[in-house]
Amino acid sequence: MNAPAAFETLPRFASALKAIESLKPSEPLYLVHPEKFAAAAKQFLDGFPGDVLYAVKANPHPIALIQLWNAGIRHFDTASLGEIEVVKGLFPDAVCHFMAPVRLPGQAKAAFEKHSVNDFVVDSDSELDKLLAETGNPKRLRVFVRLVAQLGGALLEMSSKYGCRPEEAAKLLKRVRAAGAQPCLTFHVGSQCLSPFSYAQAIEIAQRTIALAGVEITALDVGGGFPAAYSGQEPPPYHWYFDMIKEALNSLGRPNLNVMCEPGRALSAPGISLVAQVVMRRGDRLYLNDGIYGSFDEQRFTSFDEDYPPSALTLDAKGKAKAVSGEKRPFSVYGPTCDSADVLPRPVPLPDGIANGDYILFDAMGAYTVSSRSPFNGYYPDSWAVIA
Repeated sequence: MNAPAAFETLPRFASALKAIESLKPSEPLYLVHPEKFAAAAKQFLDGFPGDVLYAVKANPHPIALIQLWNAGIRHFDTASLGEIEVVKGLFPDAVCHFMAPVRLPGQAKAAFEKHSVNDFVVDSDSELDKLLAETGNPKRLRVFVRLVAQLGGALLEMSSKYGCRPEEAAKLLKRVRAAGAQPCLTFHVGSQCLSPFSYAQAIEIAQRTIALAGVEITALDVGGGFPAAYSGQEPPPYHWYFDMIKEALNSLGRPNLNVMCEPGRALSAPGISLVAQVVMRRGDRLYLNDGIYGSFDEQRFTSFDEDYPPSALTLDAKGKAKAVSGEKRPFSVYGPTCDSADVLPRPVPLPDGIANGDYILFDAMGAYTVSSRSPFNGYYPDSWAVIA
């Protein structure tokens, strides 16, 4: 069965409570909210002054991709040949952009020749050499030189691994132009960036780079980093980001410049929630059927647990879902594997009445959950339902 057809066969419920009452899930359950995917996509398509590329790495599952395609997303930031093949397998007319600065040998060639990918990123002479050799037709290429943008304001910085300083970037831009390809610039201000001003600062770095190179660029990709509105960690509204970017772009004095962005978390996080079950309570410890090796891998780095005040639910004698009673207190939360590292990094506040068999509902779990889960120890969350 193809992916769209498989999505249509998923069970559908009016609410998360109805899903829990009907399914009584003993395995982790992903709940898909199509209207939340649509709303997230609309904000960017209506507000961002350019092309909106969904960063597939945030959630490459066909269910998420289908939701965003249905919402009008047509461009995709793909960081590997595998991601390109997933997108093109679902949507042959999709536009894929290979926005990883370092690629495995042969991947640029396959993307270029088999999937008509023309946009690539470099941040070094060696990767530019490899790209030009593998594609063999520079006139069809847009080559984005990636800048370092260590500006603060983000929970996860994205410049210590990739990117180059303006002086080096200027030299690469000159090489791109000399080779006959279209010179472009890109940067990434960091994941879950809570400072709209960071984008303006990065655009100013791009302006300095252009001046150093003496080369007119044909496109500017402002990258990802747009934050998800996690409960307890409310970011500025998106229009602040868009307005800041527009104002900074005006200072470039290039009104016809093609501008792009790569939201991943912002587009995928709101559209999926997670139902986990308490397998065992031992004092102030809870053992769930999902953990660090499943849907909570990103917690190792971001520790969002305090910012997800989750809902604790129980089924009464009639099988109706209701809130767990009791004052909230901190619990240490463990996953189902035998690894002692399978524990959330900080205590989670939950009602004191929580017991074996109860459920915990985590909202905004669509980003870096499905994409980073593993089958470690034989556990692999993959049950789905739709809330519509």
